[in-house]
Amino acid sequence: MNRLSHWKERLRTVPGLGRDVTAIVAMVAVGLIAAAGIKSNLGGSYPWSTTTTVRAEFSQVPGLNPRSKSTVTIAGVNVGTVTHVEATDHDTAVVTMKLEGRYAFHRNARAVLRPKNPLDEMQIELNQGSAATPRLGQGTIPVAQTERPVQADEILDHLDERSQEAITDLLVQSEVALKQAPQTLPGGLASTTDTLDTLQPVVTALETRRQKIGELVTALSRITAAVGNDDARVTALATATSRTLATLADNDGSLRASIDQLPGLTAQLRSALSSTQDLTRQLDPTLADLNGASGALPPALKRFRSTVTQLGRTVTAARPVLAKAVPVIADLRPTVANTEQSLRSLSGVTSQLDADTATVMSYLTDIKAFVYNTSSVFGAGDANGSIIRGHLMVPLPGGGVLPNPNHDKGGAR
Repeated sequence: MNRLSHWKERLRTVPGLGRDVTAIVAMVAVGLIAAAGIKSNLGGSYPWSTTTTVRAEFSQVPGLNPRSKSTVTIAGVNVGTVTHVEATDHDTAVVTMKLEGRYAFHRNARAVLRPKNPLDEMQIELNQGSAATPRLGQGTIPVAQTERPVQADEILDHLDERSQEAITDLLVQSEVALKQAPQTLPGGLASTTDTLDTLQPVVTALETRRQKIGELVTALSRITAAVGNDDARVTALATATSRTLATLADNDGSLRASIDQLPGLTAQLRSALSSTQDLTRQLDPTLADLNGASGALPPALKRFRSTVTQLGRTVTAARPVLAKAVPVIADLRPTVANTEQSLRSLSGVTSQLDADTATVMSYLTDIKAFVYNTSSVFGAGDANGSIIRGHLMVPLPGGGVLPNPNHDKGGAR
């Protein structure tokens, strides 16, 4: 208390001291106010404030400069800055971010590097992740959960030199063309409007066509469903037809024998077979009409029923033939017995076939040599290619072709 009184007394007694102290205090106050204003504009955290450090791994960080204090946002709100960037030994970059306040990040958190202005000044957008997953803790957001922007030069680097030159020329010509845009662009837009008005009926017709196609598909679906409901009846009908034809095929031999011995039934049987052939000729077209058009389906079914009726009549008409064929088959039994005796007689001949075959097999080598030599003699070529050959045939004197001196002398005597 005495020292404070002493300082007050000194300020009053020393000339100019009070004025100097007042000026110093005012300057310190102004400096503090300016520092607070600069701090509020530049951002950053106070030494005594609570902060959160987050790390994220990116494949590349183009345009990110830690010295420029790139901003970090969450849901569009600026929450911190980038403090450090370091490269890893596997060609990636780890970015360290300092956030103002406490934030909880989870293992499915994401980080996106985006440009915030046309000068490619970058900022990082963070997503804290779902609260249902475990917390990230002191870990790093993996590179699989980070994204970076694709630069324009990266796109052009994938093109060859000619393509890059063409794109450059295109940009130059576009700049030249856009200089006259106020004079030329309205006319082009008006022409585009006229073209679109002209194409409107075409688009309307295409839309109508699409609707009709949809209606056609719906109708075909209904037809298919209707045919599917009659699947059991068609299957039963086809099964009965197959059984009927199988029965006729099994008794074909008996029918032929009956026809040979009963000439009076030939015309009736031919009529029945003609009806069966007509059925087989009409079956495929009927099924095609049944599948192709719904309007032809009821008449086709009616024709099919009449065909089945005709087939039943045919089977009914064939029953007397089958009944009369049974005695004929019984009369053939003695003939079958004689055939069995003939086969027994032939067994003695066939028993020698193995020995004859073995004898022929023993001469196969000689036969092969004979065929080969014959082909070589009478062939028109050899290993060196085609050749013109002549054959000189010299008959023996006893053949009667050449004169025989001994024979002539004997005749002279």
